[in-house]
Amino acid sequence: MCALANTESASDVQLNDVVLASERIYSYARRTPIIYSERLSNEFMEGTSVHLKLENLQEIGAFKVRGAAHAIQSLSDEDRKKGVTTFSTGNHGLAVAYVAKRMGIRAVICISNDVPSSKVAAILRTGAEIKRVGHSQDEAEALCRQLNEQQGLTIIKPFDHPHVIAGQGTIGLELLEDVPQLDTVVVPLSGGGLIAGIALVMKSSGRDIRVVGVSMERGAAMYESIRLGEPTLVEETETLADSLRGGIGLDNRYTFPMVQSLVDEIVLVPEAEIRHGMQFMLKEHGMVVEGAAATGIGAILNKQIRNFGKHAVVIISGKNVDEGVLQRLVRG
Repeated sequence: MCALANTESASDVQLNDVVLASERIYSYARRTPIIYSERLSNEFMEGTSVHLKLENLQEIGAFKVRGAAHAIQSLSDEDRKKGVTTFSTGNHGLAVAYVAKRMGIRAVICISNDVPSSKVAAILRTGAEIKRVGHSQDEAEALCRQLNEQQGLTIIKPFDHPHVIAGQGTIGLELLEDVPQLDTVVVPLSGGGLIAGIALVMKSSGRDIRVVGVSMERGAAMYESIRLGEPTLVEETETLADSLRGGIGLDNRYTFPMVQSLVDEIVLVPEAEIRHGMQFMLKEHGMVVEGAAATGIGAILNKQIRNFGKHAVVIISGKNVDEGVLQRLVRG
C-alpha cells in the first residue's frame, strides 16, 4: 500500500468546474443510487456502515459517461461538426460513442486488440467507428493523435482532461448529499480521472474524508508513478480489472498531481481478491460487475484498507464484463 500526503493540488481543475459539470451532464448520465451493504459492514467493528455507489446502473454500464458528456458539451460548434476521437480500454470509448450518437456527432474510437469483445460490440452498437491497433493503450493513443492531425477530430482524453475530471467529480457531489456522515471513499484507480474528481470534491468539502484508491497488483501505472515521483511507463498485463489497464501518459498534466496531493492511500488488490469481489457482488447483491468495479470490494474483504472509518462508500464503477470472464465467474 502507498500512503500519500494531503497537500494543495497543482491542478487547474477547481470545485466550480465540478459544479458546472453537474449543471450539464444529467441529460446523458444518471444520478445513481447508493445502497447499504450489510455483509461488508459486518466485516468491521460494530457501528461501521459500508454503502455502494452504483455507477454500474448508468445507461452504458459505467461512470465514464459523466466525463464524456461534460467534455463533449464543452466543445465549440465548429469542433462538434468535425467530430471527436478518443483512445480507451473500453468504457471511455463507449461513453464517448454514446454521447456522440446522442448529439449527432461523428466519433472514432481507438482501442488496442486486447480490449474485451463485449466492450467492442457495445461501441459498435452506437454506430461509432472503431480503429484497432497493437496491444496497449499507448499505441491506441498514438493512432488517436494521428486522426487529430489528419482529420481535425478533437481528442477526448480518457482521464487527463479537465472537463473529464470535473464530470467524474459529480459523483463526489452526490456522495456528500446522500451520505452526510461520509468519512471514507474507496475508488477504483487507473489513469486517475475518477479518483481525481472525487478527491477534489472531498478535500474541498471542509470535512475530514479519506480517499482510498484501489488497483490491481500488476501493471498499476498510477501507483508506480506516485511511488517513483513522476509519470512512469509500465507494462500492461492481463487482469480481471481490464478497465484499469493502461498508462497515465508521460506528459500527464492533471491527474498525476491531483492523485499525488489529494489521495490518502493506494491499495493494490490481488487477482484472487478481485475475483472474490466480483463473486461477492453477484451473490450478495445480485449484480454482475466488472473486475475494476470489484477492486474496492476485494480490498475490504482482504482487510487491506487502513483507518477505514465509520461511514464508507465504495464506488462500483461499471458492469461491462466479457462473456468468457462472466461464465468462469459463475462456475467459480
